[in-house]
Amino acid sequence: MLLKLLSCNVFLREACLAIAHSPHTIDPEFFELGEHAHPDRLRESLQARIDAAAQEAKRYDAILVLYGLCGNAGVGLRAPGTRLVIPRAHDCCTILLGSKDRFREHFEQNPSTPFSSLGYMERGNYFLRTDLGDGRIHYGDQYAALVEQYGEDNAKYIWESMHPEGMEAAGHQIVFIDIPETACLGGETQFRNKAAAEGKSYRSLQGDMRLIRRLIEGDWDPDEFLIVEPGQQTAGVYDWSEVICTREAQ
Repeated sequence: MLLKLLSCNVFLREACLAIAHSPHTIDPEFFELGEHAHPDRLRESLQARIDAAAQEAKRYDAILVLYGLCGNAGVGLRAPGTRLVIPRAHDCCTILLGSKDRFREHFEQNPSTPFSSLGYMERGNYFLRTDLGDGRIHYGDQYAALVEQYGEDNAKYIWESMHPEGMEAAGHQIVFIDIPETACLGGETQFRNKAAAEGKSYRSLQGDMRLIRRLIEGDWDPDEFLIVEPGQQTAGVYDWSEVICTREAQ
Protein backbone atom coordinates (compact mmCIF):
# COMPACT_ATOMS: atom_id res chain seq x y z
CA MET A 1 0.00 0.00 0.00
CA LEU A 2 0.94 3.63 -0.47
CA LEU A 3 0.25 5.49 2.78
CA LYS A 4 0.48 9.08 3.96
CA LEU A 5 1.48 9.60 7.61
CA LEU A 6 0.59 12.77 9.54
CA SER A 7 2.19 12.67 12.98
CA CYS A 8 3.22 14.78 15.93
CA ASN A 9 7.00 14.88 16.07
CA VAL A 10 6.92 13.57 19.65
CA PHE A 11 6.81 10.19 17.84
CA LEU A 12 9.43 11.01 15.21
CA ARG A 13 12.05 8.47 16.27
CA GLU A 14 9.54 5.66 16.80
CA ALA A 15 7.62 6.41 13.60
CA CYS A 16 10.80 6.46 11.51
CA LEU A 17 11.88 3.13 12.99
CA ALA A 18 8.47 1.63 12.20
CA ILE A 19 8.57 3.05 8.65
CA ALA A 20 11.97 1.40 8.09
CA HIS A 21 10.41 -1.99 8.85
CA SER A 22 7.02 -1.49 7.22
CA PRO A 23 6.15 -3.52 4.11
CA HIS A 24 4.33 -0.44 2.75
CA THR A 25 5.54 2.78 1.14
CA ILE A 26 5.06 5.62 3.63
CA ASP A 27 5.19 9.35 2.97
CA PRO A 28 5.62 10.93 6.44
CA GLU A 29 4.92 14.48 7.54
CA PHE A 30 5.52 15.70 11.09
CA PHE A 31 3.89 18.52 13.05
CA GLU A 32 5.56 20.47 15.83
CA LEU A 33 5.07 19.26 19.39
CA GLY A 34 2.89 21.55 21.48
CA GLU A 35 0.18 22.20 18.91
CA HIS A 36 -2.28 20.16 21.01
CA ALA A 37 -2.34 23.21 23.32
CA HIS A 38 -4.17 24.96 20.47
CA PRO A 39 -6.64 22.24 19.40
CA ASP A 40 -8.65 24.32 16.93
CA ARG A 41 -5.50 25.40 15.12
CA LEU A 42 -4.11 21.86 15.13
CA ARG A 43 -7.40 20.48 13.76
CA GLU A 44 -7.34 23.04 10.94
CA SER A 45 -3.71 22.20 10.13
CA LEU A 46 -4.40 18.47 10.08
CA GLN A 47 -7.48 18.91 7.91
CA ALA A 48 -5.55 21.08 5.46
CA ARG A 49 -2.86 18.40 5.07
CA ILE A 50 -5.49 15.63 4.82
CA ASP A 51 -7.25 17.53 2.03
CA ALA A 52 -3.95 18.22 0.25
CA ALA A 53 -2.86 14.58 0.45
CA ALA A 54 -6.19 13.43 -0.99
CA GLN A 55 -5.71 15.76 -3.97
CA GLU A 56 -2.15 14.72 -4.83
CA ALA A 57 -1.46 13.00 -8.14
CA LYS A 58 -0.33 9.88 -6.31
CA ARG A 59 -3.32 7.97 -4.94
CA TYR A 60 -2.89 7.04 -1.29
CA ASP A 61 -4.61 3.93 -0.01
CA ALA A 62 -5.04 5.64 3.37
CA ILE A 63 -3.96 8.65 5.37
CA LEU A 64 -2.61 7.69 8.80
CA VAL A 65 -3.16 10.23 11.59
CA LEU A 66 -0.78 9.54 14.47
CA TYR A 67 -2.62 11.59 17.06
CA GLY A 68 -5.16 10.88 19.77
CA LEU A 69 -8.14 13.05 20.58
CA CYS A 70 -5.58 15.55 21.93
CA GLY A 71 -7.81 18.13 23.54
CA ASN A 72 -10.44 17.60 20.81
CA ALA A 73 -8.01 18.40 17.97
CA GLY A 74 -8.86 14.95 16.59
CA VAL A 75 -12.62 15.59 16.69
CA GLY A 76 -14.26 16.74 13.46
CA LEU A 77 -11.57 15.52 11.04
CA ARG A 78 -13.16 14.70 7.68
CA ALA A 79 -12.11 12.06 5.18
CA PRO A 80 -12.36 13.67 1.74
CA GLY A 81 -11.63 11.14 -1.02
CA THR A 82 -9.27 8.92 0.97
CA ARG A 83 -9.94 6.99 4.17
CA LEU A 84 -8.30 8.03 7.43
CA VAL A 85 -6.90 5.65 10.04
CA ILE A 86 -6.59 6.96 13.61
CA PRO A 87 -5.61 5.21 16.86
CA ARG A 88 -8.37 4.95 19.47
CA ALA A 89 -6.37 7.01 21.96
CA HIS A 90 -7.14 9.86 24.32
CA ASP A 91 -3.73 11.42 23.80
CA CYS A 92 -0.10 10.55 23.14
CA CYS A 93 0.20 8.81 26.52
CA THR A 94 -1.94 5.91 25.24
CA ILE A 95 0.16 5.72 22.07
CA LEU A 96 3.45 5.77 24.00
CA LEU A 97 2.24 3.02 26.34
CA GLY A 98 1.05 0.91 23.42
CA SER A 99 -2.60 0.29 24.34
CA LYS A 100 -5.80 1.71 25.86
CA ASP A 101 -5.67 -0.99 28.54
CA ARG A 102 -2.25 0.08 29.80
CA PHE A 103 -3.33 3.72 29.79
CA ARG A 104 -6.34 2.84 31.89
CA GLU A 105 -4.31 0.61 34.20
CA HIS A 106 -1.83 3.35 35.05
CA PHE A 107 -3.91 6.53 34.77
CA GLU A 108 -7.58 5.75 35.43
CA GLN A 109 -7.43 6.99 39.02
CA ASN A 110 -5.47 10.12 38.10
CA PRO A 111 -5.71 10.94 34.38
CA SER A 112 -4.09 14.35 34.91
CA THR A 113 -0.73 12.86 36.02
CA PRO A 114 2.06 14.81 34.26
CA PHE A 115 4.18 12.61 32.02
CA SER A 116 7.09 12.85 29.63
CA SER A 117 9.06 10.86 27.08
CA LEU A 118 12.24 11.16 25.06
CA GLY A 119 10.28 12.92 22.32
CA TYR A 120 8.99 15.54 24.74
CA MET A 121 12.48 16.23 26.03
CA GLU A 122 13.99 16.43 22.54
CA ARG A 123 11.30 18.39 20.71
CA GLY A 124 11.49 21.73 22.46
CA ASN A 125 13.09 20.50 25.70
CA TYR A 126 9.71 19.99 27.40
CA PHE A 127 10.25 18.47 30.83
CA LEU A 128 6.62 17.37 31.11
CA ARG A 129 3.65 17.05 28.80
CA THR A 130 1.85 19.81 30.69
CA ASP A 131 4.83 22.19 30.40
CA LEU A 132 4.46 23.89 27.01
CA GLY A 133 6.36 27.04 27.81
CA ASP A 134 3.43 29.46 27.95
CA GLY A 135 2.87 29.50 31.71
CA ARG A 136 -0.39 27.53 31.53
CA ILE A 137 -1.31 23.96 32.35
CA HIS A 138 -2.84 22.03 29.45
CA TYR A 139 -5.04 19.22 30.70
CA GLY A 140 -5.91 17.81 27.32
CA ASP A 141 -8.72 15.45 26.45
CA GLN A 142 -10.18 14.83 29.90
CA TYR A 143 -10.87 18.52 30.39
CA ALA A 144 -12.16 18.90 26.82
CA ALA A 145 -14.67 16.11 27.49
CA LEU A 146 -16.03 17.99 30.50
CA VAL A 147 -16.37 21.16 28.41
CA GLU A 148 -18.20 19.18 25.73
CA GLN A 149 -20.66 17.79 28.29
CA TYR A 150 -21.12 20.63 30.78
CA GLY A 151 -19.88 23.87 29.18
CA GLU A 152 -16.73 25.87 29.96
CA ASP A 153 -17.71 27.40 33.32
CA ASN A 154 -19.10 24.18 34.81
CA ALA A 155 -16.19 22.16 33.43
CA LYS A 156 -13.70 24.48 35.13
CA TYR A 157 -15.49 24.09 38.47
CA ILE A 158 -15.68 20.30 38.16
CA TRP A 159 -12.02 20.04 37.15
CA GLU A 160 -10.80 22.24 40.00
CA SER A 161 -12.87 20.21 42.46
CA MET A 162 -11.32 16.98 41.20
CA HIS A 163 -7.78 18.40 41.00
CA PRO A 164 -7.23 20.80 43.92
CA GLU A 165 -4.24 23.13 43.90
CA GLY A 166 -1.14 21.51 45.35
CA MET A 167 -2.24 17.98 44.43
CA GLU A 168 1.19 17.12 43.00
CA ALA A 169 2.92 18.46 46.09
CA ALA A 170 0.78 16.13 48.17
CA GLY A 171 2.70 13.17 46.80
CA HIS A 172 1.45 12.48 43.27
CA GLN A 173 4.22 11.29 41.02
CA ILE A 174 5.31 12.45 37.62
CA VAL A 175 5.93 9.75 35.03
CA PHE A 176 8.52 9.08 32.34
CA ILE A 177 7.48 6.69 29.56
CA ASP A 178 10.62 4.96 28.29
CA ILE A 179 10.43 3.20 24.90
CA PRO A 180 12.83 0.20 24.90
CA GLU A 181 14.01 0.92 21.34
CA THR A 182 15.24 4.39 22.32
CA ALA A 183 16.16 3.76 25.98
CA CYS A 184 19.85 3.67 25.03
CA LEU A 185 19.69 7.44 24.41
CA GLY A 186 19.42 8.20 28.11
CA GLY A 187 16.16 10.13 28.25
CA GLU A 188 15.06 8.41 31.46
CA THR A 189 18.28 9.40 33.24
CA GLN A 190 17.92 13.03 32.15
CA PHE A 191 14.34 13.06 33.36
CA ARG A 192 15.21 11.44 36.70
CA ASN A 193 17.97 13.99 37.34
CA LYS A 194 15.73 16.92 36.48
CA ALA A 195 12.92 15.58 38.66
CA ALA A 196 15.33 15.16 41.58
CA ALA A 197 16.68 18.68 41.10
CA GLU A 198 13.13 20.04 41.35
CA GLY A 199 12.22 17.87 44.32
CA LYS A 200 9.61 15.88 42.41
CA SER A 201 8.73 12.24 42.95
CA TYR A 202 8.87 10.24 39.73
CA ARG A 203 8.45 6.79 38.33
CA SER A 204 9.36 5.21 35.01
CA LEU A 205 6.95 3.17 32.89
CA GLN A 206 8.05 0.98 30.01
CA GLY A 207 6.52 2.20 26.77
CA ASP A 208 5.62 0.10 23.76
CA MET A 209 5.75 0.81 20.02
CA ARG A 210 2.98 -1.65 19.18
CA LEU A 211 0.29 0.93 18.25
CA ILE A 212 2.75 2.92 16.15
CA ARG A 213 3.98 -0.25 14.44
CA ARG A 214 0.47 -1.56 13.77
CA LEU A 215 -0.66 1.75 12.33
CA ILE A 216 2.30 1.98 9.97
CA GLU A 217 2.29 -1.72 9.06
CA GLY A 218 -1.42 -1.63 8.12
CA ASP A 219 -2.55 -3.93 10.95
CA TRP A 220 -5.71 -1.95 11.76
CA ASP A 221 -7.65 -3.94 14.33
CA PRO A 222 -10.98 -2.05 14.67
CA ASP A 223 -10.74 -2.35 18.44
CA GLU A 224 -7.59 -0.22 18.35
CA PHE A 225 -7.98 1.91 15.21
CA LEU A 226 -10.82 3.93 13.75
CA ILE A 227 -11.21 3.89 9.97
CA VAL A 228 -12.94 7.00 8.66
CA GLU A 229 -14.36 6.40 5.19
CA PRO A 230 -14.84 9.20 2.62
CA GLY A 231 -17.89 11.26 3.54
CA GLN A 232 -17.43 10.62 7.28
CA GLN A 233 -15.83 12.63 10.06
CA THR A 234 -14.57 11.85 13.54
CA ALA A 235 -16.53 12.41 16.77
CA GLY A 236 -15.44 12.02 20.37
CA VAL A 237 -16.78 9.27 22.63
CA TYR A 238 -14.47 9.89 25.63
CA ASP A 239 -14.84 6.46 27.21
CA TRP A 240 -12.16 3.87 27.98
CA SER A 241 -12.78 1.59 25.00
CA GLU A 242 -14.26 3.19 21.87
CA VAL A 243 -12.75 6.66 22.53
CA ILE A 244 -13.53 8.01 19.05
CA CYS A 245 -16.17 7.19 16.41
CA THR A 246 -17.42 8.31 13.01
CA ARG A 247 -20.51 10.17 11.85
CA GLU A 248 -21.63 11.63 8.55
CA ALA A 249 -19.55 14.65 7.59
CA GLN A 250 -21.20 17.99 8.06
